[in-house]
Amino acid sequence: MTNANQDIDSLLKLCKEGSRNAQFEVYNRYYKPMYNTAFRIVKDSHWAEDIMQESFMKAFTKLDTFKGEVTFGAWLKKIVVNHSLDNYKKINKNALESLDSVLYKVEDESSNEDAALDFQQLKAQQVGAAIQSLKENYRIALTLFFIEGYDHEEISEIMGITSGNCRTTISRAKESLLKKLNA
Repeated sequence: MTNANQDIDSLLKLCKEGSRNAQFEVYNRYYKPMYNTAFRIVKDSHWAEDIMQESFMKAFTKLDTFKGEVTFGAWLKKIVVNHSLDNYKKINKNALESLDSVLYKVEDESSNEDAALDFQQLKAQQVGAAIQSLKENYRIALTLFFIEGYDHEEISEIMGITSGNCRTTISRAKESLLKKLNA
């Protein structure tokens, strides 16, 4: 076991004993990636912040269910993903947010050195916009697959669909994304 794993294990033990300092340390180690995970799903910074906070609270109260079969980060990420999807489905049944609230703004830079970076950011924004414009189940499936790194089996469990349906959904989502990018 690595030092990092031993360290997180000792922190988790202290968390189970109610140590606020240990909880704060665990929070500081994981809040950025968990926020990013929630943000990619719900597409709203304030909402993602709330989901992340609630997910940490849930994780700390459910630490006894953490068996160590996966890393703590993977276990926490699953809580964040599930909580994000649940909230997204509740609030956004028919609402579509403007893409402007999702995309990061690229500042105008006049130097040639920054031109290549700006172009890459612009391309990334175009891909992001294309993903965000997909229908909900395609967007969520591609986000979980490409960005979050889940496999088909995990995605089918998270989305509540069969493994075969998951593979079909991801395949169709990829085709739809390619069509949007080539348009």
